[in-house]
Amino acid sequence: MAQNKVLSLIGLATKAGKAASGEFSAQKAVKSGLARVVLVAEDASDNTKKMFVNMCTYYKVPVYFYSDKETLGAAMGKMYRASVAVTDEGLGKAIENRLREAGCEVAEEEKENGGSKYGKNQSK
Repeated sequence: MAQNKVLSLIGLATKAGKAASGEFSAQKAVKSGLARVVLVAEDASDNTKKMFVNMCTYYKVPVYFYSDKETLGAAMGKMYRASVAVTDEGLGKAIENRLREAGCEVAEEEKENGGSKYGKNQSK
């Protein structure tokens, strides 16, 4: 039930012009300070997940891994999307509340043995 509410809010944000979808647009929204919350599909590549976690941690934007590319895209009326940045504060808070109800937690970089959970740091 909470998943349908999250997807409905994503659709609402899209129709209101308050969502940036796709890697480039979502990245631009985060870096320009417009993004309030970022959703990355659970089936996105590890590289995409790591990039968004690192960037959102740096810019202090909450990032969640949620659903899959097809479902995120369908909620926005598009084919598929690996990432979505919501730029409206009210919609962002509503989405975060629904995600917490669904049991999702903010994705954070976990550093172990010189690297993140997405891969070890090979430099020495």
